[in-house]
Amino acid sequence: MQEPDQLFARIERLIERLDARYAPQSARIDWEKSIACLWRHQHGRSHLEAVRHPHRIRLADLHNIDEQKQDIDRNTRQFLAGLPANNVLLWGSRGTGKSSLVKALLTTYAERGLRMIEVEPRHLTDLHDIVDLVHDRPERFILFCDDLSFEADDPSYKALKAVLDGSLAGTADNVLVYATSNRRHLLPEYMDENERARLLGGEIHHGEAVEEKISLSERFGLWLSFYPFSQDHYLDICFSWLKELGASLDHPEDIRREALRYALARGSRSGRVAWQFARDRTGRTGLSAED
Repeated sequence: MQEPDQLFARIERLIERLDARYAPQSARIDWEKSIACLWRHQHGRSHLEAVRHPHRIRLADLHNIDEQKQDIDRNTRQFLAGLPANNVLLWGSRGTGKSSLVKALLTTYAERGLRMIEVEPRHLTDLHDIVDLVHDRPERFILFCDDLSFEADDPSYKALKAVLDGSLAGTADNVLVYATSNRRHLLPEYMDENERARLLGGEIHHGEAVEEKISLSERFGLWLSFYPFSQDHYLDICFSWLKELGASLDHPEDIRREALRYALARGSRSGRVAWQFARDRTGRTGLSAED
């Protein structure tokens, strides 16, 4: 039987090996080669993990959101130039290009020092730790929160508010938050909350619950709204993706009817559905040609 000192020594060596294996990898990120990272939680620890194959969508691939594209592109160029720039909330209908627009910025400006860290909404309480990791880096970082929303009793939105507005530690000059959401105010809204609003001196004063929800979205200096596509816009995107994928555009009326049937079956005319239709048709026609 081993002596206690020997047993403790073996336990310490085992702990050191486990720490070495599961230690956070943030310090090992080569930001000159890695343009995008994910914030991961594994084995009770948090770390940055480099994205080996970032999504290489281009701004030119995104259609019928020209105004939103122009505004977020300008804000990002200000940020890269070291000028004042705002955190951005992209909100609105699903499948209209919100997430793709943020990803396209990374493709466009990675060579100018733009880097992106994607943070899942459930890990927002780690935002201060992430900011500390990159605070002194020369690159410019966008913290990307996709499909952001909170439940009524979710406390993690307070961590986001602190990063957006700064706490005693202040905000980092090389970090912005770009978030997408289907909700403008990020939190669920209920009828009884609107009933608590009151009229004072000709002005509407919302109840405390509504004010709290509005206060979070107001911390984003730039709001970009995304709306459902019209039929013509949807078809335009379908043809654009078909061309990008190298599909034949012969018999455009047949393509048009097929695209509309596809959208009807999905119950949506969005950019995402247009992309899925283009992939489906291109694959089917290619397979038919081989057969």
